[in-house]
Amino acid sequence: MNSRTALVDDIRMRWEETGSGDPVILVHGIPTCPALWRDVAPLIEGHRVLAWEMPGYGASIPEGEGRDISVSAQADYLVAWMRAIGIERAALVGHDLGGGVVQIAAVRHPEMFSGMLITNGISYDSWPVPLIKGVAMAGSILQYAPDGSLHALLRMIYGKGHETDAAAEAAFAAHAGHYDAHGAAEAFVRQAKSLNVEDTKAVADRLPLLDMPARIVWGAADDFQKIEYGERLAKDLRAPLRRIEGGKHFTPEDHPQLIAEEINLLLSDIASRS
Repeated sequence: MNSRTALVDDIRMRWEETGSGDPVILVHGIPTCPALWRDVAPLIEGHRVLAWEMPGYGASIPEGEGRDISVSAQADYLVAWMRAIGIERAALVGHDLGGGVVQIAAVRHPEMFSGMLITNGISYDSWPVPLIKGVAMAGSILQYAPDGSLHALLRMIYGKGHETDAAAEAAFAAHAGHYDAHGAAEAFVRQAKSLNVEDTKAVADRLPLLDMPARIVWGAADDFQKIEYGERLAKDLRAPLRRIEGGKHFTPEDHPQLIAEEINLLLSDIASRS
């Protein structure tokens, strides 16, 4: 994938891009960046694939300083970025916080989105999870903790959310360096403090009103986002639910082929409706 940047409303927005055709936008969560999709994007067929980076995350951590980086605000940033680079309509794919961004953006601007896929995403009152709540509450302590404390915390999150130690270490290698480069614990605390469950609760009753193809894919053994929320999303969005038995939280990294397969099926659903 190729790195791209654009200045949008005084925010330097970054994304990774590959392919051509109708656009598919991939949205990551916490504590990740567009590299979450590194093994998924090459498997998406016949489309322009854009892995967007939320301001305040990844290499864009500096863009979050002094700025609202809540999930609700990220949905507005996503739409502004799309308009700035000339994307009028796209399919959306979201994981973790990105799942919430996808829901909010689709509810606010349904005319801009042709369909959505959510995999182990936040929704309703499913978040913030206790571990991230703890980071927000103990922020000042974490910021002044000994060197290596954030690394230990990230390794704990990746370890709990991946199915193998090798996958957890690969995730650490893909994502942790951005924290080291841009304020480490301070950046992670800023992300955690931005999270407000009211963002997804505010759109929950409008999800059943969306009229677009949707798919839900869920690691059924996820301790961060429980399968019951995937089932509720599937019902509200009238979407098929693909359960990954034994699957944990970071499905795009543990099961890239399966996630890409479901994205390709979503794109087929969209094409058949056109």
